[in-house]
Amino acid sequence: MGSKRHVYSVQTEWTGNHGLGTRSWHVYSRNHDIAAEGKPIIHGSADPSFHGDPTGWNPGELLLASLSACHKLWYLGLAAGAGLVVTAYRDAAEAVMMENPQGDGEFESAVLRPVITLASGSSVEQAQSLHDQAHAHCFIARSVNFPVICEPVFQIV
Repeated sequence: MGSKRHVYSVQTEWTGNHGLGTRSWHVYSRNHDIAAEGKPIIHGSADPSFHGDPTGWNPGELLLASLSACHKLWYLGLAAGAGLVVTAYRDAAEAVMMENPQGDGEFESAVLRPVITLASGSSVEQAQSLHDQAHAHCFIARSVNFPVICEPVFQIV
């Protein structure tokens, strides 16, 4: 079976022109809407430290959310296939971006900290092994050029 190509399409529209365009950096907002057919609009902005609206999702948060969600989806799929019953999954992920003196920068690292609740009688060793596999398969983590560290905690109820 050959490789499959998946194409994703979104539209990002700047909504921050207050009548003067980008005449000066302080007369426009960084707000934008992200849309995809048939889905709710995501209201975004820049990080507040870059003059963004703190109520909008910024690109760094969306990148981190993508890493966290991709890992979770792989983990749940692998667990289901292996007969491991997961009853809850919550991740408190964090990422660090370093800004250079010139104002540009890059992400330095991300840490996923999922707390995974397993059904009674589950094997923590199996749960950890599947977690390692999920990390190895995650499309988003495989696509970024910074380390993504995973620190899972397992609970059995």
